Amino acid sequence: MRCELRQRPQLGAQKEPYVESVECSRFVLTDECPANAESWFLARCFDELLVLGVRGVVSFADPVPRRDVSGALVAVGHVGTIYQATNAVYMGRATPRTVKLLPNGVVLNGRMAQKVRRQEQGHEYAERLLIELGAPVLRAGTDPKVWLREALVAVGARNQRHRGVHRYVFRLGRNRRDRESIRLGLPAIAPFPKTPDAR
Repeated sequence: MRCELRQRPQLGAQKEPYVESVECSRFVLTDECPANAESWFLARCFDELLVLGVRGVVSFADPVPRRDVSGALVAVGHVGTIYQATNAVYMGRATPRTVKLLPNGVVLNGRMAQKVRRQEQGHEYAERLLIELGAPVLRAGTDPKVWLREALVAVGARNQRHRGVHRYVFRLGRNRRDRESIRLGLPAIAPFPKTPDAR
């Protein structure tokens, strides 16, 4: 069981960035975990975060299933049922965008592409992924922007329109009054989404 937390400004910047708010970028449970492990684990994480002064957690749920070029399902879409069940505030969908879908069903997101273009820390992972899919090796002296463009063509990456991920916010506090005193940058949206997108 694992929850990766990344510090980021809370929606609307009501909380001090990188101090009072974090992003839950991954919430992963193994099949061996008991049925109530999700809510128990999140509650323990939130207790620890409160001790550190964190008052808000932002998380996202991608409702679009991902398939590889053969049509095999590699990632099911989800609407954030665990966030709904643990009292997150639903904040609607993020901005619609076009994503770059690789033949193995993985999305090469904008941040990964930016790391390659600028050769920022972590660019090796994205480059290795593309090379494993058939892209040529990035040679010394090659412009990374040009290489990325050519690598995406070489592996057969395709554009897919995405309506936007679902956004959720957890307001952390010792009691309901404490939690509800935290202002959100956007109005809460109801009702919760119930079914993943068809594509």
